[in-house]
Amino acid sequence: MNVRVRPDADGRYSRTKLRTALGEICDAAGLDPAGARLIRFVNNAVFHLLAHPVVVRIVLSPSLRYRADNVVRAASWLAEHEVPAVRLLPGVPQPLHVNGHVATLWQAVPEVGQATGLELAQLLKRLHALPAPPDHLARWEPLGDVRRRLADAEELDPEDREFLANRCTELEAELAGLEYHLPQGVIHGDAHVGNVISTPIGPLLCDLDSVCFGPREWDLTPLAVGKLRFRHTGDRYRQLSRAYGFDVTKWPGFPVLRQVRELKLTTGVLSILRSNPDVRTELAKRLQSFRSGDTRARWTPHR
Repeated sequence: MNVRVRPDADGRYSRTKLRTALGEICDAAGLDPAGARLIRFVNNAVFHLLAHPVVVRIVLSPSLRYRADNVVRAASWLAEHEVPAVRLLPGVPQPLHVNGHVATLWQAVPEVGQATGLELAQLLKRLHALPAPPDHLARWEPLGDVRRRLADAEELDPEDREFLANRCTELEAELAGLEYHLPQGVIHGDAHVGNVISTPIGPLLCDLDSVCFGPREWDLTPLAVGKLRFRHTGDRYRQLSRAYGFDVTKWPGFPVLRQVRELKLTTGVLSILRSNPDVRTELAKRLQSFRSGDTRARWTPHR
């Protein structure tokens, strides 16, 4: 296993390029980017503006820019149904397309501590109780984005690329054979406590890129995998499963969903390997354990 990155390689988005992109996006939206704080640099670059209560999310992978349209539709639909979630910045046509960059702008909210598994369960029960979503909302296709990331990787060893592509094919066949216990409906698609903001008025769902129509078991999987891979305390998942009323780890299909989740977690940084070299060491660890079938290896979250 090798992550091949030329020392002189120039990524799509260095931190300097990100600042330039942020300036162009803010200029188009009539906002001041001065002093903005970069709070996330993985699938999206996420900035919290200093001069305005606004969060700017810039899509980093060209192959995933299509999701910006879905997130705008999803956020608007959730707002119509008064689901506790972050809201798009009003008065700005979204998503914004500026000089080849694609971004969405959100109303910033104050944070008051770490979200809990109980809060996530409450939000998911509210979300899962919604009526059937409109036809224009995306349908669950978890391995489609993995294949897009493979095609869009800034650097990747050919053997690793082949292995990951083959694993996609194998898991697609396994997913097709699953019999789900819960009814399908609207799901968050990336439901973990890191995507819940605790605010003075209650918890809010954020990072709505993956909202779609799909199996509700998928929304219970991230926290279960977090317990197994990231040394998360068991309390978070225990709170989630008890409050939601379903323990996905005891469902026969969980091992397949775990593999899909771990494949997505492994490939999520492929499009920024040159842009953000800090992710390389962790990627190498995840690839090694995923390829060897080591389910006990512990991973570290990307920042």
